[in-house]
Amino acid sequence: MNGNEPSEPAGQRLKRLRERLGLTLRQVESLSRKLACDKQNNDYLVSRGWLNNVENGAFTPSIYKIYTLSVIYHDSWTNILSFFGLRISDIGHDQAMFAPPKTQLASEFEITDGETVVVPLRSGERLRMDRTNLLSRLVEIWGEVPIRLVQHLDLRKSVYGVIGETDFTMYPILRPGSIVQIDGSQRRISPAKWQNEHDRPIYFIELRGEYICSWCEVRDGQLLAIPHPNSKCEIRRFAYPRDAEIVGLVTGVAMRLAPAQP
Repeated sequence: MNGNEPSEPAGQRLKRLRERLGLTLRQVESLSRKLACDKQNNDYLVSRGWLNNVENGAFTPSIYKIYTLSVIYHDSWTNILSFFGLRISDIGHDQAMFAPPKTQLASEFEITDGETVVVPLRSGERLRMDRTNLLSRLVEIWGEVPIRLVQHLDLRKSVYGVIGETDFTMYPILRPGSIVQIDGSQRRISPAKWQNEHDRPIYFIELRGEYICSWCEVRDGQLLAIPHPNSKCEIRRFAYPRDAEIVGLVTGVAMRLAPAQP
């Protein structure tokens, strides 16, 4: 479709993506024709003349052609959208400006449980959802996790952990599958007294080869990982700080409230 205003910077960025792969305008057209044939929809077709006009800032691509370019250029469609000033990360902020006056169910994204997104992980292996893990700021090593877990998170600015699906250490305060927000600046065990279990600080802890999330105490050079009494888990002891490192204080949690049994 024609854009209301030319977008020369966007066009030049698209051109750089194409040239980085060593593709000509004719080759892009040929590849897009195969995709359009597979989809049985000519809206996916990117002609060389049309693409030349986009790169020169005359046209703005439709959603179908953005999809085609993201497939051919091996780049995310959200990144290509950002060339034209559309940032998907702004949706939540922009929706907040028009909050509905009445309480209602949030609209559901058409995302299946099997879909994944590539995010920074601790290793190159697939994320094991049965174990508690850290979703950190690492930027060089990547892996896949279910998109339902991270679609609302900002992994570039914050540190999050995901409670393993078989980890009932802090049940029922933290249910398996919960995502916790971690303040990495608070890495000392607080000696302060608490009024009840909900006020007691919970820490995210890195061990040798695994992570845990629990209440903590330090006694005689040992870190005691204390589970919730209803979890029926045992207190675990580790040489501190040799075998256990505090990642940070848990400051927030997003979790499902459906019944779960240890």
